[in-house]
Formats: sequence, structure tokens, C-alpha cells
Amino acid sequence: MTYPLGLQLRGLDVLVVGGGPVATRRIGPLLEDGARVTVVAPTVSPEIRDWTGRGELRWQARDFMPSDLDQVWLVLTHTSDPATQDLVSEEAARRKIFCVKGGDPEAGTAWVPSVAESHGVTVGVNANKDPRRAKRIAAWLEAALESGTAPVDPQSERVSVDDAQKPGTVALVGGGPGAVELLTVRGRFLLAMADVVVADRLGPRDVLPRLREDTVIIEVGKKAGHHPVPQSEINEILVREARTGARVVRLKGGDPFVLGRGGEEVEYCASHGIETEVVPGVTSAISVPAAAGIPVTHRGAATGFTVITGHQQLDAAPYGTDHTLVLLMGVTRLAETAERLMMAGRPESTPAAVIERGWTPEQRTTFGTLSDIAARCEARSVAAPAVIVIGDVVRLAPDSP
Repeated sequence: MTYPLGLQLRGLDVLVVGGGPVATRRIGPLLEDGARVTVVAPTVSPEIRDWTGRGELRWQARDFMPSDLDQVWLVLTHTSDPATQDLVSEEAARRKIFCVKGGDPEAGTAWVPSVAESHGVTVGVNANKDPRRAKRIAAWLEAALESGTAPVDPQSERVSVDDAQKPGTVALVGGGPGAVELLTVRGRFLLAMADVVVADRLGPRDVLPRLREDTVIIEVGKKAGHHPVPQSEINEILVREARTGARVVRLKGGDPFVLGRGGEEVEYCASHGIETEVVPGVTSAISVPAAAGIPVTHRGAATGFTVITGHQQLDAAPYGTDHTLVLLMGVTRLAETAERLMMAGRPESTPAAVIERGWTPEQRTTFGTLSDIAARCEARSVAAPAVIVIGDVVRLAPDSP
């Protein structure tokens, strides 16, 4: 068993024996912490040469000598020569200097943990001196710290508040197409620290039960053809909650600024003196077709794409065969949309696909053409939320007929 211990090395002499890639990785954090680093090695990496040229460390271009340990507080040895490794560690032990022995941690008197660092929190991991296992655990911890799922309180004096949301502000967080895994790191962090979450029906709903117990969740979700909370009232809720000093997160499906009325919410908050932050999300217009294996652009099939809602006029949409049309919120008027596209010149044989509940276990794709896609969807009781893709790129889906 090892005893966890932090070292304050600022202004202290540290010796690194070796100049290869492992030694280079060890040196960077030492310099960041303000240690006075000396490197002893016949040859060194370009990075070490750069540090030397900038005067950030000293390099002795030769083999190790016991006198190199004079006045040293810590030594790290990372060479490919076992004899040198043994000499350094034995001499360090004789002088009662802690030694990190690369490649043989059991023979050293100190070890360097795998580190997870985020938002002013640093976690060191020692997995019984198994570096690969430690790195996996550290990577998981860092993701938890970044996402806010770890219990990090940004209000603590010992935690950096640079990335924390200010009290009395609103953050519009794009939740992506629905899978929690597709929520951005910044979005998860803000949600974990939120006092109030104003949530849509779409987006990563599974993240809500994971929030703090004292987080207030206000449901304003919209269903197809049914709007329980008008947009004007949503705007008022955001301002009202922010004025109490709460950190308010407006969780929206997809991206806040892609047919999500996020711009209106930002304008309303600004007009009432409320500061806002916008966290982009993975828009369903691109991600849901991707989940079905359909790229919205593809060499030889489509050089561009247009995203509109099923409620909008179609007259201005490009109609070239090399252009993909993506419709959001268009299931209920699909028959009318298909008819208008054909009347405008799109061939009846143009491929079409409707992807329901993208990125969820219930995802389902219905394929057809402009002439029959509406009937096919009706026969299968297709329902929102769904994304409609029209164009030759539909043929690229793995299960396209």
C-alpha cells in the first residue's frame, strides 16, 4: 500500500534522468508547478530542447552522476538502461531522496498518479501501481468532473468559479437529439449546478432524475399540435426565476438556435436585464439522419442541405437533385408537403425517409418516395418526434430498400 501525499515543489530542485517521451510528459507538470528542473541525458526530445532554449530548465547532455542528486528534493528516472535506473534509485535511497522509477514503480520510493483535473479540482489515481487501469479510471473521473456529474460545488472558495454560471442568469443548453451521451460537457456541467431547469419534452430527458435533489424542474414541454405552455409564458418564467438569484438552465432539444426559438428567449431576457449564455447542442436536423445512417451531404449525392419546419412555406427551398431537404416538425403535414414538392418539380421517385425518436431504443425509420412516403407513414402510425429527409442521400442508409 502507498501513502497518498501531495508535494509543493515550487522553487525546489527536481532532477529528471532521461530525455525520452516519458520523461518529457513528466517534465511539463513539474514546470507548471514551478519546480526548478534539471534534466540529465545524452539526448533529449525536441520539447526538452525548446524548454532549455527558453530557459525554463537546465539540460546536462551526459550520463547520470551521483553528484547530480546534490540539493535535490525529488528525482524521476526514465531511461531505457536498467543499470542507470538502478543506480539512480539506489543512490537516491542512500541520500533519503524520494525517487520515481519509471517502468518499475515497486522499486521506487514514490509514484506519479494518473491525474484527472477539471474546474479547479485535481484527483490522483493509483490503481495498485497498474498504470493502464489508473489511466482508465482517471479518464472516467475527468469526464465526470467536466460534465458536472461529480459532486463539485463551484461556489466553494477552493474550486475555480471561472466556468460556473453566475447567480441570476439564464443558460440556454442545447440538449441534442435525446441521448444523454450526446449532451455537451458544458451543458452537463451547467445542469449539474443549476438551481432551476426549464425543460422541454424533447432532448435528454434521462438527465433530469440525475440532477441535485433541490433542483427545481419546470416542465414546459411542447407536444405535436399541443402547446401546454405558450412561448410568451416560457420567456416570463426564465426572467422570473433568474430575478430570484437562481441559476436557470433552459434545457432545449437539439440546438437552441436551430428552429428552437432560442433567439426569442435570449432577446426577452436581454430586454429585462438578464444575462444569458448559449450552449450549442447537436441539432436533430443532422444527428437524427446520422443515427439512421443518412448523411445530409455526400459526394455524388448532395452538395448542400436545407433545414425547415413542416409549418413553413416550401416555395423557397432548393429543388436540385443534389440538394437534401430536412424537415422538422413535419409529420402531421407530410402528405401536403410531399404533394407540394412534386408540384414544384421534384420527381415522384425522389427518396424519402422519416426517422422517429432518433437516438433512443425506439428509433425507427420508414422509407419511401415522395409519391408514397405519406401513405407508408400512415400505415405504420408514424408519430412525432420525427425528422424527415428528402433526397438521394436516403439511398445511403444501410437498410434503405
